[in-house]
Amino acid sequence: MASRLSPLRTLPRLASLTRNAPATSSASSLARPLLASQQIRGYKKAPQPMRDVMTGEIIQIPDIDASSLQIQNTQSPKTRLPNSKLIFGKTFTDHMLTIPWSSASGWGTPIIKPYGPLELDPSSTVFHYAFTLFEGMKAYRQEDGTVRLFRPDMNMARMNRSAARIALPTFDGEALTELIKKLVVLDSEWIPQEKGYSLYIRPTLIGTQNALGVGPSSDALLFVICSPVGPYYASGFKPVQLLATTKFVRAAPGGTGGYKLGANYAPGVVPQAEAAKEGYSQNLWLYGEDHALTEVGTMNLFAAFKKPDGSVELVTPPLGDMILPGVVRDSALRLAQDHADGKEVLPGLPEKLVVTERKLIMADLVEAEKNGTLFEVFGTGTAAIVSAVDKIGYEGRDIAIPTGPEGLGPIAKGILDRLVAIQTGEIDHPWSVIASEGKA
Repeated sequence: MASRLSPLRTLPRLASLTRNAPATSSASSLARPLLASQQIRGYKKAPQPMRDVMTGEIIQIPDIDASSLQIQNTQSPKTRLPNSKLIFGKTFTDHMLTIPWSSASGWGTPIIKPYGPLELDPSSTVFHYAFTLFEGMKAYRQEDGTVRLFRPDMNMARMNRSAARIALPTFDGEALTELIKKLVVLDSEWIPQEKGYSLYIRPTLIGTQNALGVGPSSDALLFVICSPVGPYYASGFKPVQLLATTKFVRAAPGGTGGYKLGANYAPGVVPQAEAAKEGYSQNLWLYGEDHALTEVGTMNLFAAFKKPDGSVELVTPPLGDMILPGVVRDSALRLAQDHADGKEVLPGLPEKLVVTERKLIMADLVEAEKNGTLFEVFGTGTAAIVSAVDKIGYEGRDIAIPTGPEGLGPIAKGILDRLVAIQTGEIDHPWSVIASEGKA
């Protein structure tokens, strides 16, 4: 977990990011001063670079300062759709958060303003060299109006890790979390209270240097948008079918598969379309001559096996260059391990459970199906939380995988039920972070 970053950045990092990059800022146009006729709240001058008192040279540049937030309320609120009409990622709230960054002046003034288009130069590095990363988070609203986020510290740590990997600026994760809370609370009426509904939050960081050339971007923009969403499986849980193939490779050692970068996602669209033509929902990404299992589509993978001593082993591949450190993956592992250790029993999970992070190969699944020890397979991710798998196409035949009567195996269902209870505040838990208290 990344530690809390200091409010100011030191000059060595500034030098590394500005090398061979112009000092002009294309992102600054995205944070223009607001008109006097527009409503502004919480205005405070953004922190300025720290300079040497003798030479005037910049020696530190500012980090994100949540206390300098400006808020511009929309004058034209949107009409909210009925919950039954919501489609994942299609509807967006009234406001968005933007924070520009420049290698010359650091992080600028955070602004919450009406949702709308970004103004970017056609030469912006995001368009040409894929300087882009994002996160996926959710907020939940209880009947009393309390708004909660789920483990935002994990998202901030992963976002900083991704930013460092592609030479984009890192930031104070706690400060960004506070700003996200303010955005979510401002648009909290957009969060459906109906069970299974939530507000999907998409923090994004892009390079905006308006000059061609491969190198660190001298300018960047961090923005956050929000979308009300319904349950991923609106009509009940439906297991997915996977096509395991080595025709396409999602990631390789030393690459960027373990980071949440935009460049990792577009190349997966054609393989998914090909899998769909063969009757499968998604790809099961394999790697190497032994066909090692890595991820399920855009989700982390779990598989469970019956053992000779009567126990059940829950396995997930270990993290590394090829596997994204999912927030739900980590949560599922910790809940399962607590159950295995007897710290907190989860209903439905096997009494004798062993939790393991180890390499899995397709031969393990083939043999387990053959001898009847394959217990269940599922994926984890922010959107669906948990998604069961009932068959895997591999080398011309389908491997059948047990699922329960509700479309989920007992481990997947037990973990899902507990996670949802934590996320919605039904169970008090430190992973559920309150953004605003409701009325008593």
